[in-house]
Amino acid sequence: MSVEVGQKVTGKVTGITHFGAFVELPENQSGLVHISEVSDGFVKDINSVLSVGQEVEVKVLTIANDGKISLSIRQANENKTEERPQRQGFRKGSDNQSSEPRFKKNFDGVSNENRNFPNKFGNQNTNHNNNRQTSDFDQLMSNFLKDSEERLTSIKRNTEGKRGGRGGRRS
Repeated sequence: MSVEVGQKVTGKVTGITHFGAFVELPENQSGLVHISEVSDGFVKDINSVLSVGQEVEVKVLTIANDGKISLSIRQANENKTEERPQRQGFRKGSDNQSSEPRFKKNFDGVSNENRNFPNKFGNQNTNHNNNRQTSDFDQLMSNFLKDSEERLTSIKRNTEGKRGGRGGRRS
């Protein structure tokens, strides 16, 4: 009886590595159970779950052309365990998710459209259209340039002495 993909067989763990465990199958065949296929949860150390000589039931996932057999203990035990409870939280199509688009409203129930956040022009968001004049834009640009120049001057003043420029102390 040779193993086939999808078949569940019983085998014996013959070796353990940091990436998985080798399992001896019937007819002197062997396969690898990757560490991600050992358990439903995260497995940091495979030695805490499996030991050499342990009998395990595995499911054959793939058989490569070169004869390498990929196995899974996790999938072999799926039907044996009880139905796991669903995780709490928002799931697509769940009852606890509203019909509104996701992230439409913030935690306090106020949508972003109704908040007074500054827009990219520095004006407050409003629900009506304002007639913006070019002088508003010119004023905003001049304020931006003035503020930018002040910041650059401050940065230059603070870093010049540290680099030893223009008479800075040297030790």
